[in-house]
Amino acid sequence: MLDRGPRGVTLTPAGRVLAEAAERIESELVEARKAIAAMSDELTGRVVVGAFQTAIRAVVAPVLAELAERYPGVELEIQEREPAEAVRQLRAGDLDVVLLERDEDADAPPPRYVRDVPLLDEPWRVVVPATFPTPARLADLADADWLGPKPETAAARAMRRVAATLGTTFATRHTYYDFDVALALVAAGQGVAMIPALALEGGDVPDGVTVVALPGLGTRRLVARHRATRHEPRPVVSAVVDAMVDTASGLTLL
Repeated sequence: MLDRGPRGVTLTPAGRVLAEAAERIESELVEARKAIAAMSDELTGRVVVGAFQTAIRAVVAPVLAELAERYPGVELEIQEREPAEAVRQLRAGDLDVVLLERDEDADAPPPRYVRDVPLLDEPWRVVVPATFPTPARLADLADADWLGPKPETAAARAMRRVAATLGTTFATRHTYYDFDVALALVAAGQGVAMIPALALEGGDVPDGVTVVALPGLGTRRLVARHRATRHEPRPVVSAVVDAMVDTASGLTLL
């Protein structure tokens, strides 16, 4: 590797190759250290996500293991919250990301201080007691006994939209927020209900319930909302939202 001469030691051709390689490796190591340091600066911290049951089960919970592996410096906390409460807590700064639901015709833009990131559009389904005639078209639902979703929910808006399409209003009984409650009431023969496809994943449909897909029922959209001021979102928030987008894109819905 070295040639010794009267004026000292010089590198042989092989020595020069190794020296140049060592310089390149050192330069790449320096750049790698900088990149790792920058990544550590950006992707450390705590992110608090507020979401409702079906969104947590299908979109939020599945990203926990992936984020822990990819970004060990990120602490992700999940809080189950109804959408209205989650929005208030986002505004107050107690939550960093909230998952919200929208019926397909709810096109009002979000407030200026936030940004909505679409996660997925999922079809609405009708669930009917197995003892009831299975509807073959939307018009078969006009005279059905309906279960009543809470008025401010996407299910309530979807039901009103379908009723308007049929030129009628639906008479309702009982009131539900949780889709498991709606399924239990349908299984008890109390009426029919609008349920999004995510709520039917994982084999959670009880005996005595028939799930029906009909043209004209439309879709429910899930969005991830985060603050959008000049300094938001933090890179760690973007990483969490991106992971949820990736998870949602891989879902196969009934």
